[in-house]
Amino acid sequence: MALKRPSLGNMSSVDLEDEECTDVQLALADCLWTTARDGAVRLRMEETGIAAEPPITTLQLFQRTVQLCGNKPALATKRGGQWETTTYLQYYQQCRAAAKSFLLLGLEPFHGVGILGFNSAEWFIADIGAIMAGGLAVGIYATSSPEACQYVAANCEANVLVVENHQQLVKILEIEDQLPHLKAIVQYHDELNEERAGLYTWKDFMELGTGVPDSKLDNIIASRKANQCCTLIYTSGTTGRPKGVMLSHDNITWVTKAFGESLNLTDNEVTVSYLPLSHVAAQILDIWIPICFGGTTYFANPDALKGTLVSTLQEVRPTTFFGVPRVWEKIQEKMKDMGSKSSFIKQKISSWAKKIGLGANYNRMNGINSTPWGYALADSLVFQRVKTALGLDRCSTCLTGAAPISRDTIEYFLSLDIPLLVGYGMSECAGPHTVSLHEAFRTSSCGRCLVGCMIRIHQPQEDGAGEICYWGRHVFMGYLNMPEMTMEALDEEGWLHSGDLGKLDQDGFLYVTGRIKELVITAGGENVPPVPIEDALKEELPIISNAMLVGDQRKFLSMLLTLKCTVDVDTGEPQDDLTAEAIQFCQQLGSSATRVSEVIGTKDPAIYEVIQEAMDRVNQKALSNAQKVQKWAILGKDFSIAGGELGPTLKLKRPVVLSMYEKVIDGFYVS
Repeated sequence: MALKRPSLGNMSSVDLEDEECTDVQLALADCLWTTARDGAVRLRMEETGIAAEPPITTLQLFQRTVQLCGNKPALATKRGGQWETTTYLQYYQQCRAAAKSFLLLGLEPFHGVGILGFNSAEWFIADIGAIMAGGLAVGIYATSSPEACQYVAANCEANVLVVENHQQLVKILEIEDQLPHLKAIVQYHDELNEERAGLYTWKDFMELGTGVPDSKLDNIIASRKANQCCTLIYTSGTTGRPKGVMLSHDNITWVTKAFGESLNLTDNEVTVSYLPLSHVAAQILDIWIPICFGGTTYFANPDALKGTLVSTLQEVRPTTFFGVPRVWEKIQEKMKDMGSKSSFIKQKISSWAKKIGLGANYNRMNGINSTPWGYALADSLVFQRVKTALGLDRCSTCLTGAAPISRDTIEYFLSLDIPLLVGYGMSECAGPHTVSLHEAFRTSSCGRCLVGCMIRIHQPQEDGAGEICYWGRHVFMGYLNMPEMTMEALDEEGWLHSGDLGKLDQDGFLYVTGRIKELVITAGGENVPPVPIEDALKEELPIISNAMLVGDQRKFLSMLLTLKCTVDVDTGEPQDDLTAEAIQFCQQLGSSATRVSEVIGTKDPAIYEVIQEAMDRVNQKALSNAQKVQKWAILGKDFSIAGGELGPTLKLKRPVVLSMYEKVIDGFYVS
């Protein structure tokens, strides 16, 4: 479609001086890595293809989109029951205003601006404003403790911290005296409970820099180079202190374009922002891909993961939606629960349609250009209705990633004609490295490598599995102030070692089989990847919520299990009550249990027996006796973010669980 060039209002001529953003300037660098905040790297450019495209900064990318899409809605926030939109031109101007205010507050070059809170337009504006002002944008998980906030803010030498509300402000005030570089705090929602020097409301903050000359900001923007750092992504710290992953402008702009083009995204994309923006996936998908392609980002309610997400999806009807595996699993559980309450006829129709849908998608996967008989009727009676009920009737790109997803969940959504495209990568490669596509996917695979990137399997074993290594323009600069850790991640040739184990098939599809640091190494020296065994058991038992394999340096393997239970919508805490799906499962076995405590307290014979039978079936498929699970226990409480067992993206924190349930685990091995 033809895009009308907007009026640039009061934007100076310097802002958009180069309409095509072809003025490529790089800071001098002869090394692929650096750990200095103001350092620069040699880009991994190729001679042809997408990896040869001229590098640009994130700010040049933004300017280009403002030129093309300035009057289009960029952001949408719900206020008073109505969606209010911000155009790209307004968005850009607000980022400039924030940048000027950061400068007035004393933001120094390549020092951090920490942002602590739930997704919002203010979060985006603070992030990009920090980059415009020459600082480093730094997301901090909203669930972080004061101690975790202090570590990140001190590590990036944050000059300014932007917090959502009083609850987050209290965390910062508690550790403020331990932040020698901190000059100001900005609260972007609600009124301040107190007035004090260096503390600002969002409104006051945005007006602070009014007197800063445009020319000063323009000069800083022009001085930024594509091979310099603009953003820090802090790792979750489950295996040690969090590391500040330095992402360059080129890392972000290049991977955004490569990933978006792989997915055939257009300038009409609509997405919903709800996952933690301190995570690289949310930043790429919510902030930078919309900017790259001129799409619109809608902000979900802060309680999205407590039950309001689907209602937001129904209103927004996104064209692109990303859900971590646990989000898709929760949707699956809810739909199964609703299906179990349907009439006999509706259940029969649904079952028939799902077989059609699964067959159609397996045909597509196998390159068979035909659909099973009855597909059109199944689509009309079931698929379209389900998609509409979920708010996904316009969604052509349903993505998942950030943690392993079970084959059962993939096949469930395939049966509803909702293919989940699996992305795989890490913070150190600015998000995605492989992705499944509608025309190229395998149910147990993470897809193929992005065009312009490469995969190498390091030290493959007999089955072809080894450590997955990455190469591409998206590979990070290094860990801030951590040269030794950086050199552990990057080898002498510059390949990024992921720490994940996997293998490639003859068609180039990647299969991740485990993580080196998560490998359970038995006392006999057998290396056991836990995820395949855990997933196999969960597929056997719909009552199981989480499963974690243990047995490192032990004589045999054991497993910790949790049952599917309800969750307190306000706190996110797992409850004792079983879910409707779990109760139905119990009833089918002849058990009257409705609570986790009932199952454990009575060692419910029906439940314990069916779990053991499922474990026996999983053990029959084990590659060796050392990979068989000999003991297991049901825990009294499910894993959760609130409990500390799950990270912000719902990934299992294995070291935390090992520590919390040390006595239970030791009990497995008492003679």
